[in-house]
Amino acid sequence: MKVAIVHDYIKEYGGAERVLEELIKLYPRATVYTTVSLPKYLGPHRERFSEYKIKTSFLQYLPFKAKLISPLRLLSPLAFKLFNFTGYDLIIVSQTGAYFPNVIDKEKATLICYTHTPPRYLYGFATAREWKKNAVLKVLGELANHFLRLLDFRAAQNVDYFIANSKNVAARIKKFYKRDSVVIYPPVGISIKNQVVSSKYKNTQYIIPNTEYYLAGGRLARPKHIELIVMTFSKLRLPLIVFGKEFAGYGESLRRIAGKNIEFVGEVSDAKKLELMEGAVAYIMAAEDEDFGITPVEAMMVGTPVIAYKSGGVMETVVDPSTDSTGSLQASSGQATGVFFDRLSVLDLTLAINRFKELSFDKNVIIKHGKKFSADNFDNQFKKFVAKVVKK
Repeated sequence: MKVAIVHDYIKEYGGAERVLEELIKLYPRATVYTTVSLPKYLGPHRERFSEYKIKTSFLQYLPFKAKLISPLRLLSPLAFKLFNFTGYDLIIVSQTGAYFPNVIDKEKATLICYTHTPPRYLYGFATAREWKKNAVLKVLGELANHFLRLLDFRAAQNVDYFIANSKNVAARIKKFYKRDSVVIYPPVGISIKNQVVSSKYKNTQYIIPNTEYYLAGGRLARPKHIELIVMTFSKLRLPLIVFGKEFAGYGESLRRIAGKNIEFVGEVSDAKKLELMEGAVAYIMAAEDEDFGITPVEAMMVGTPVIAYKSGGVMETVVDPSTDSTGSLQASSGQATGVFFDRLSVLDLTLAINRFKELSFDKNVIIKHGKKFSADNFDNQFKKFVAKVVKK
């Protein structure tokens, strides 16, 4: 088969980009089509995509494009529409929820869309930027979003088959696109084998405390509610390490409210993240309406339990000792991989931490549970699905 992979843009390295890498491993001869590729902004991951065949749009030639990622969503439909997919048998769209890649002219190819989420900013979910606080931007933004929702829905009808990264996202696809989908969980795992990291980052060292510490991080954006975690741990005076790339000035606001027991280590390599996760007492997650949530699963894959806000994808991955992943009272303490808290408040997170301290967790059980979301499982399910639906 001649295969193309379509991705919104390459400027940061998160869960969607890990899936993109896995798709390229499955189809190493595929060409990746994206609006812009800005590897120098990928930090310690800047060389990950250097050997892949990537074709960018006309937006790549715009000055200051790195600062225009959000406004460029208005031009992204044209950018994707201008790509030529003549002769392709299979097109895999990696829909991150940023742009509108499904508008492509697929020609005779089968179009499979792996959806991380429909655009959050179009459907009322929390976003990284608080643009609605400005009255003028709110009016203009809501007007633009009305037409973008129409465009997004129409583009979704161009898809032959949807794959959702969680049951949570499958429900969004059904609600907003009126389309069915199958669920294939994303590939999760921290592997330092053959990792390509710029020499600038290879010898970076962070101080890992000798005392016990908790861990939080990933993409430091407002929907992740890292501020709640920082406030809670500052109040409790428990050691907390926060890692991850900062967005829209959020990191500076976190530092202003952090106590001396909070350490910010910035964006880290996979090797350092692995070290941080293996040494943590627990990984803390307070994201709102999380699509899937790769970082808590990464923590579980090395045997670290999770304390998570009961919302979105984590309800499918974290097993609380009083409830299973569907909310049923079935899971025993011996099967637990973490605990939930029900409200985004300092009190509720504090109660969850106190409850966590009273419980014991089996590291081997947690690792076994985490492996359900391995790259091997993703690869096998994805290949089987493609073999079933693609026209020979």
